[in-house]
Amino acid sequence: MSIINKIFGEPEIRALDPQNKAEVKKMIDQLVQIGKTDDFISLAPGGPFDYQYHHRDAKAIGRRLYEIGGEELMMAVRQTIKYKLKDVLAEHLDHAWKGIGNWRP
Repeated sequence: MSIINKIFGEPEIRALDPQNKAEVKKMIDQLVQIGKTDDFISLAPGGPFDYQYHHRDAKAIGRRLYEIGGEELMMAVRQTIKYKLKDVLAEHLDHAWKGIGNWRP
């Protein structure tokens, strides 16, 4: 992530119309909160985690991001999460988003 992207955000997010941009920023905040409190994957299903050990809300956010802007937007959000929560949690998010489009970071 370049210094410009750290300051202003990823280009794919900046290019969105105001309504979608606000929604995406809210989803990023939700993902940061999930990452800090629960993680995106678990060792066992139950609670916020589905039978694949993926956080249900994180997966739903990934699906919505895909609807708005496809894999390019998902990758931009993933980069933002990597910046805010570091590599390990970004990799966990990758696992949670498996099966959405052709998700392969």
